[in-house]
Amino acid sequence: MAPALMIAKEDRRDLLLNEPLHRIIPRMAIPTIISMMITSLYSLADTYFVSSLGTDAAAAVGVNFSLDNIIMTAGSFLAVGANSYIARLLGARQDRKASQVLSTAFFTAFLTGTTVMTFGFIFMDPLVRLLGATGSVIPYSKDYASFILYAAPFMAANFVMNQCLRSEGSAVYSMIGMVSGAILNIGLDPLFIFVFGWGIKGAAAATAISKFVSFMILVSPYLRRKSLLHLSFRNIAYSRDIVTEVTKMGSPTLIRIGLVAISTIILNNLAGQFSNSALAAISVANRVMMFVNAIVLGFGQGYQPVAGFNWGAKRFDRVRDAFWFSSVTGAGGAAVLGLFLAIFAPQVMGLFTTEDAAMLTTGLLCIRLQCLTLPIHAWVIIVNMSYASLGKARGAAILSISRQGICFIPMVLLLPALFQENGLAAAQAAADVLSLLIALPLCISLLKEVRLLLAEQQRRLSEQRMEPSVQPEADVQCS
Repeated sequence: MAPALMIAKEDRRDLLLNEPLHRIIPRMAIPTIISMMITSLYSLADTYFVSSLGTDAAAAVGVNFSLDNIIMTAGSFLAVGANSYIARLLGARQDRKASQVLSTAFFTAFLTGTTVMTFGFIFMDPLVRLLGATGSVIPYSKDYASFILYAAPFMAANFVMNQCLRSEGSAVYSMIGMVSGAILNIGLDPLFIFVFGWGIKGAAAATAISKFVSFMILVSPYLRRKSLLHLSFRNIAYSRDIVTEVTKMGSPTLIRIGLVAISTIILNNLAGQFSNSALAAISVANRVMMFVNAIVLGFGQGYQPVAGFNWGAKRFDRVRDAFWFSSVTGAGGAAVLGLFLAIFAPQVMGLFTTEDAAMLTTGLLCIRLQCLTLPIHAWVIIVNMSYASLGKARGAAILSISRQGICFIPMVLLLPALFQENGLAAAQAAADVLSLLIALPLCISLLKEVRLLLAEQQRRLSEQRMEPSVQPEADVQCS
């Protein structure tokens, strides 16, 4: 292996273990934030360009957001589980085992995405109806879904590549891969939709092509051996520890994203019962908030490898300090973002419709209520990432299902029954408040464990310093 590459690898280890936290966490987070912002931006771009085709087309894009979540479930389960285990293995200098985890997760994700694609085409009609498409929205939904399904294998594998590049400290390259595809998508949208006259099919085709381009960029450092980890068929290993660790740490994400898909389907079906305007409003509001949440989640994912790497290296002091830095920075930044978006929410909604008053009113309420609870959501993400990065599967699972399962599904069933469209708009914000009540005791428990481990570590170091440095009698006689 080339010496320059070895230096780069050791530099990455040194950064994660020794760089000041107020520098390394933003350094890891900023590329992730940018990539996730751009990724969510092209979802917004799809909605923006398609909304010019009418309310039904805008509603169809929202309906197919659940299909994105189904594909995301296939990839993120493996990606997050592999990311957590790889970060700890690299911190412990077990590079070969980490490469086996990467290869196993990557090829399994690609196969899983292929399975989703196959069954999606076979059951297209019942699929779009299940996702919430009704009446005049169904043809638009089928047109959009057909192209997205072609990209499913690459989308699933992209999640693994994106997470694993970050776990080894290559957050910038991960950003390049995601941003390149997103910029291409935004450029192709108006070309395919308006110039070629493909309509909603053009938006879906642009997304599919961009996902493939991102895949080629993200996989290239592994193929060119420019990474800490090696991707190869020969490294596939469904060993007990790999399957156990990836499943243990990926299951919370599987549950969380699965619940997101289920709750979004419920939300779409309930909104469709009110009107296509309500369905389009919730779709647009959720896409707007997805952009803001991408910033919050990106910051949390920048914190995660730092915490996991230092946990694996038994640097418990840095784990503790990283948590507090990320909590204060994340919640404070989310408060500023929420205030800014709440002020300009009318202008944001006006980008997607100027004629449908019902769509504007419902969407505006949904955005502003979620802005109020954005700092809560940001802090809960940090607690969730802490459990995931330290290999605490039970706590990570509870936190993963709290926002979109334990809290959201009851709210989305209860509030619309009481307050109609206003209840529909308030469901996510109410779920965020409830999720705080679950996160608080879990956070206290985790911090207590870290504090005890740090105290024990410091006690042992103190005892070692106090031991007399006296040679054994036999050694004295020989000297």
